[in-house]
Amino acid sequence: MTVLRRRPVPPGPSGLAMLGILRQLATDRLGLMTSAADTYGDAVRLGPGRRALYFFNHPDHAKHVLTDNSENYHKGIGLVHARRALGDGLLTSEGELWRKQRKVIQPVFQPRRIAQQADTVAAEAAHMVERLRAHRTGTVDVLQEMTGLTLGVLGRTLLDTDLSGFRSLGEAFESMQDQAMFEMASMSMVPSWVPLPTQVRFRRARRELQRVVDHLVADRVGRPGPGQDDALSRLIESTQRESDPRVGRQRMRDELVTLLLAGHETTASTLGWTFHLLDRHPQVWEKVHREAVEVLGDRNPVYEDLHRLEYTGMVISEVIRLFPPVWMLSRKAQQADEVGGYPVPAGADVLICPYTLHRHRDFWDRPETFDPERFRRGARADRTRYAYVPFGAGPRFCVGSHLGLMEAVFVTAMVARAVRLRTRPGYQVVPEPMLSLRIRGGLPMTVEHVS
Repeated sequence: MTVLRRRPVPPGPSGLAMLGILRQLATDRLGLMTSAADTYGDAVRLGPGRRALYFFNHPDHAKHVLTDNSENYHKGIGLVHARRALGDGLLTSEGELWRKQRKVIQPVFQPRRIAQQADTVAAEAAHMVERLRAHRTGTVDVLQEMTGLTLGVLGRTLLDTDLSGFRSLGEAFESMQDQAMFEMASMSMVPSWVPLPTQVRFRRARRELQRVVDHLVADRVGRPGPGQDDALSRLIESTQRESDPRVGRQRMRDELVTLLLAGHETTASTLGWTFHLLDRHPQVWEKVHREAVEVLGDRNPVYEDLHRLEYTGMVISEVIRLFPPVWMLSRKAQQADEVGGYPVPAGADVLICPYTLHRHRDFWDRPETFDPERFRRGARADRTRYAYVPFGAGPRFCVGSHLGLMEAVFVTAMVARAVRLRTRPGYQVVPEPMLSLRIRGGLPMTVEHVS
């Protein structure tokens, strides 16, 4: 008689807890992932039956899902539902469309071209520093300043366009993110025409973003130049090949809106967390300030300074360890697979969470402590590669990571050289896991001049 052995299933809460899990996905996503990892370990099954979420929290699991067998894992919960809000841009598309989009955009992010944009990044940062220095009394919303800065950098470096006149972009992107999170929490079961406040704001934002896209395209087509290789020019050329103009216009909106959102949101979030943590750790701020003065003097940074500002780079690496801009990587298994010894059925949603992976006690000493020294060159050699994935990994590794890191290092050094930012007394800084991991409600800080 043959005895059939039951294949192992990852541990997790009982099936009756599924409604609570979905509710927590809407209200406390970081708490859900942290408590699941702490309670059940590196492999967790959240919920019963076909609706189960498979949460894997080990570097080997991340390597398998994101790199070794990446063809089997398409975008999953969250990003799938965000498609209704964002369309089929580079962030949410799959298969041949994604490969086509990546091929169009990739040249814009080549290291040689990014190096040529260093002066532009520094110039935009210098303008922002002057705005900060102009604040003599009261507080300034540093997160708002960083959002304006990163949008300005994105416009000038990737689009060859001045975005300062489009003040509606920030509010429109807020509405887009709110809708994307609503789609995830509701599993896209609420029709988009239902007049809920979130959906009304989203429809208004979508119309406004279409207006901005049309304006940018018309402006660029009206002033063609020789040899233009910025993202906007490349997108126009690519979408104009569509046989149906309506399809081309829709693709243009999806791809440009995705580029605008992803291209500024993650870096702005990282900079917000950076200045919050520098305020919390004055000894780290002192080192950043001293390095900026020694390396830069009173000039703007150039590309070669990216490596000279070594300690500042370590600070940014540690910031995105604790608060990774891409806090969750969701995938859907196309075919049945096995991860960490556990079977993953076809169609299952699989979650890799950099936020919890970066705080895994088996791979990080004092994981909750802010310690930039852990990223000193000699200390990095022993780190398990996939224990640190702030920009993802594998074929869908963040295409703009190099530009974002250069921007974060330059801005941090230039701000710390000139002013000291202090969080308003009594203000509680709370993480808000949206499409990026940002600070909820802004970051009011006072400005102290140091030079």
